[in-house]
Amino acid sequence: MAQFKLNGKVAIVTGANSGIGAVTARELAFAGYHVFLACRSAVKAQPIIQEILGSSHGQAKVEFIELDLADLDSVRQCAANFLSRNLPLQLLIANAGLAGQKGITPSGFELTFGVCHIGHFLLTHLLTERLIESQPARVVIVSSKAHRHAQGINFDAVLKPTRHLGGLKEYSVAKLANILFAKELGRRLYGTGVTTYALHPGVVSTNVWRGLPKPLVNLISRFMISSEEGAKTTLYCALQPQVAGDTGFYYEDCKVKVSSQAAQNIDLAIELWEKSLNWVKQ
Repeated sequence: MAQFKLNGKVAIVTGANSGIGAVTARELAFAGYHVFLACRSAVKAQPIIQEILGSSHGQAKVEFIELDLADLDSVRQCAANFLSRNLPLQLLIANAGLAGQKGITPSGFELTFGVCHIGHFLLTHLLTERLIESQPARVVIVSSKAHRHAQGINFDAVLKPTRHLGGLKEYSVAKLANILFAKELGRRLYGTGVTTYALHPGVVSTNVWRGLPKPLVNLISRFMISSEEGAKTTLYCALQPQVAGDTGFYYEDCKVKVSSQAAQNIDLAIELWEKSLNWVKQ
């Protein structure tokens, strides 16, 4: 690799211990960012940290920070731990997700919605001031084109355990919420120097699918792209100078794409924001 140089910027990547998140964290570290791998397990994050340090001859700055998005107390603790370091924050990448799992989070939300949207909503909310102070800064939210299968959000259903077989209907709702959140966050932070991006990474072979039956995973994996391919649009939104002035858009294949009609519903975006804010208040 080229001569390694830190750039003085800081990034947090959620779910960075595997898949797209691990590739994203690695590439940001190689680009000179001080990267925090925000995930549940220090043990699982360790191989990625060692890989990054080994490849950069120990010059990269990368570390683990504990985060369980299903548990809002853990989210609050993660934000507090980061803020106590008095570091800037130029990049927040809401990458973690799950699909095909059923249940309810410890904080009382449908499992996929709670992890993919509510956990990230609270983390971003708690770090917004630091992002503004560190501007120009970006918030990149990994969504999915599966959002097109959701016509809207049933705000009663997201407070109950997963109902549908396989949980894929709930997954599409959570991914719709990701895009609406990016859009509304971009609107609210317009002019602050913080810009927002939502994206579909492609159908990637990662352990986001860990809740589905093994034979089904093996079958669909044949039609999936690699984590390296899947991280390209995330890295495009995070690093490319030409999108620095854009905010609130949805991307596929490193290009702005038109999201579903529901994902462009401003009233729904505002309602989701207000309900989410109410839910995460202590």
